[in-house]
Amino acid sequence: MKVLSLLALAALPLPAAATTVYVSNERAGSVTVFDGDTLKPIATWKVGKRPRGIMLSHDFKKLYVCASDDNAVLELDPRTGALLKIYPAGEDPEQFALSPDGRTIVTSNERESQVTAIDLPSGSVAWQTGVGGEPEGIAISPDGKLVVSTAEESNEVAFIDMATHKVVSTLAVSERPRHAEFTADGRKVWISSEIAGEVQVVDVATRTIDKVIRFAPPGVAEEKILPDGIRFTPDGKTAIVALGRANVVAMVDVASLAPRNYVPVGKRVWHLAITADGKRAFAANGLSANVSVIDLPTEKVVATVPAEEGAWGVAIAP
Repeated sequence: MKVLSLLALAALPLPAAATTVYVSNERAGSVTVFDGDTLKPIATWKVGKRPRGIMLSHDFKKLYVCASDDNAVLELDPRTGALLKIYPAGEDPEQFALSPDGRTIVTSNERESQVTAIDLPSGSVAWQTGVGGEPEGIAISPDGKLVVSTAEESNEVAFIDMATHKVVSTLAVSERPRHAEFTADGRKVWISSEIAGEVQVVDVATRTIDKVIRFAPPGVAEEKILPDGIRFTPDGKTAIVALGRANVVAMVDVASLAPRNYVPVGKRVWHLAITADGKRAFAANGLSANVSVIDLPTEKVVATVPAEEGAWGVAIAP
């Protein structure tokens, strides 16, 4: 693992904010920080090479960032941006997930066709398991027993037992699976397949596809519909799906498994996050280097916040 240069060691504490939004900027090598209520900028932190995956610890006291070209997961102080720890994460970690007990991060290693589990208390690699070609999406079930990894090159999903660290089954899915997202009850996992332009709803118990969701935003060419990030509203009634170069997000009714609305956002929307109260969603737009703020009751964009080049992922601290 490469040694990172000094990162934000002299950073000043952030001013108090009811909601703080963190955006990873892949090509700029930075994290944009802004107040989620006032939408005013707070800070920009340099965070290593090609930051993509971004998330907070369950207690919101630590911010984790996948520095893909540093082959590392960075642990930052979310108030100051100061670098606290560097965890070895295998080659080219892209997305990651945190176990329910907060002790383990599992990353996808795109260039190594494996997943890597990091034991946070010891700061070391706990285990690694081979999966299909070019793994990207990663998710841990709500009960902490299962890891799901999506493989873009081999068009499959691997189900990994967290206790044995072994792949227990695989499922063929549509072309270029990008993201995996469990429902809150853990009974379903949604998989976005970018090139196929669809989302597959998978039954976790039977490891079969229950439903394939297709998208048809008005006035958008089919080849631009490239599903990526998926998030569920806190009430579990709506899934918001980023549709990539379609420059829209889809609002999907979870009960009927059908899109009910499309919301235009910025260019090349990658990933998004939803506030704990379910009132707002923040969508990162890679090509327009900004974040679209969506009012969820009205399903309309109410503001656009500047980020930096290659805005990729979003995390929110209440």
